[in-house]
Parts: sequence; structure tokens; C-alpha cells
Amino acid sequence: MIGPVVMADVFVIGGGPVGLAAAIAARRKGFRVALADGGEPCIDKACGEGLLPDGVAAAAELGLQMPAAESFALRGIRFHGEGVSVASEFPNGHGRGVRRTTLHRILAEEAERCGVDLRWNVPVTSLADISSRWIVGADGIGSRVRAWAGLDDFVRDQRRYGFRRHFRAAPSSDYVEIYWGDGCQVYVTPVAADEVCIALLSRDPKLRVNEALRQFPALLSRLEGAPESSTERGSLTASRKLRRVARGNVALAGDASGSVDAITGEGLCLGFRQALALADAMEAEDLRLYERAHRRLARRPGFMADFMLTMDRSQWLRGRALPALAAHPDLFGSLLAMHVGAGRTQTFAATCLALGWKILTI
Repeated sequence: MIGPVVMADVFVIGGGPVGLAAAIAARRKGFRVALADGGEPCIDKACGEGLLPDGVAAAAELGLQMPAAESFALRGIRFHGEGVSVASEFPNGHGRGVRRTTLHRILAEEAERCGVDLRWNVPVTSLADISSRWIVGADGIGSRVRAWAGLDDFVRDQRRYGFRRHFRAAPSSDYVEIYWGDGCQVYVTPVAADEVCIALLSRDPKLRVNEALRQFPALLSRLEGAPESSTERGSLTASRKLRRVARGNVALAGDASGSVDAITGEGLCLGFRQALALADAMEAEDLRLYERAHRRLARRPGFMADFMLTMDRSQWLRGRALPALAAHPDLFGSLLAMHVGAGRTQTFAATCLALGWKILTI
């Protein structure tokens, strides 16, 4: 059901951050846009809750600003593991830590402000009754739109599990901290002056945040006595690639269109960039442009996901790569620059060769 007849050029199914971003981007092109979702704001989801600088820039292109009072400026990334630590500042500005519910509220308010017809608590059960020129499926990792449009054909589908909870504690730094453990990673992202998000990623569906924290005594000690400010929430995180992300007048965006593992922290940025590219393609009346842009946008985070997931699987590689990066922090800085879209291809190729040599000779 979609309620009363919808008069819109673009109909977006899914009201999460990427669906709202797609609606905003299309509306800014002058399209009449409607969006339907079976839930209502503010929709929460297990999320690392960090926007890297390229994600902040993509949000700004959509007209979004993260209020300083409801977010936290992030200066860089720090890895901990194998008895070492290595850190680097972002070369292209600050990231922002922001609660998922806050981000959703900001997006919903901007969509309403720019004239999107928002239909909350309105589940869509088929595409048959939608007569809009364009239909956007942004209904998440288990997308029904993907199946309805005949796009459920995966080239790659690797899954892990993510869990998240919040603690009422002052951040120890303005870095996103990533702790590498045995079969898992734990992310610490400041989201306010008095709150941090702790996110766990692993291949074990039974592993939970508090259990994983036992692998990291220093972090556990920092959180000791800090009250929990949210209940634990979990979801799948996947490295997925579809053969196609558009057919006829239907296009997929966000996790519905494939995804990179949350280990990259690039999911929201990728979704925002897809929303902008899709709006361009709809304006040009050619979804082939979106297909090409979608593949291009996925290359950089896809490569970094492969690299980091290889470290996750191989203790041997992790035991060599992290000490090599700690001994040569300039290499870590070059990798981070590439990761956030600020590094040159030639520099990145040279960095990979140099890191490979350090790993082999350590």
C-alpha cells in the first residue's frame, strides 16, 4: 500500500539516510519527489556513527550541516593492535561523529524543508501501483525493491556482523580509534563531548560488545564505571556487489545496491555520493550514467575493505602490517589520504609497494 495516489516524478522507497539523501538530491534538481517508509523518524540502526571528511563533504553537497552541539569533530584515525599504535590526521578537513538518530532527524527535516512528500508509516508492498517516472529502491540490505525489479543477482556477497552501544563518557581524543583483536575490530567514535559510540565488527554472530572489550584491557579500563546510554543494537555488514543496480525506471541506492563492509567507515559517504550521481542520471534521463558512476564510486572503498578484511582474516599479515605502519607512520598517512579520497593514484601505488616491502622484511 502507498496511500492516496502519488503525483511525483521520483518515488523513493526507504526513508533511511540514503533514501532521504536520494529524495533531497532529486528535489534539488527540480523533480517532484515522494518518499515512503513503513517506519517513522527517527529511525535508528546499528552504525559506527562516524562521517569521514569525504562524507562530510558529500553531506554538504546535499545542503546538510552537522550542528556542532549535536556532533563531535574528528581529527583522524588511530589503529591499536599487535602491541603497537599508529595514528594520522585527515589530510582534507575534519570528520564528524554524530548519533544515527540525530543524522536521520537532520535529513528528514531537510527533505521536508525542500518539499519532499514524506509518507511515514506507509509500507510499500509492490511496484505495480507506482506510476512515477523514476523509482528509487533505498530499502536496505534486505531490499524488496531489488527482488521486485529482478536485480537480485550478486557477483559477491560476504557477510559479517556489527553491534553497537553507547557509553556516557568523555572522549579520550578527537580520533576514531580502531582496536584490532582476534577475529574482530572495535571502533570508538566520539559522538558528543560526553558520549562515545562503541561498535563491534566480527564474523561471529554471537559475539557482543562487552565480551569483545575483554580483548582490550586498556579500553575496558577507560569505560569502567561509565553508564551505558543506549541498548545494544546489531545488524549485518556486508561486502556485496550486484551485476546491475538499475533496470527500466528502477534504480537502487545505498545498501540495497550493494555495500562495502563497515570496516571502512565509508557506507554513509558512499550512499550520499550515489544519491547525487543518481539525481544527475535522472536529470539526463539515462540510468546508464548511474550504473557507471556507481561502479566508479565503489572502487576506492571496495579496495580498502579488501585490504582491511585481509588483515582481519590473517593474524600473520596483521602481525606484520600494524608494526610496519607504526614504524613508518608516513605510510599510514598515505593510506588514510587515499581512503578519504585525498590521495593521488601514483602516491597510493607507491605506498602499497613500500608497505608490501616493509611487511616482507620486518
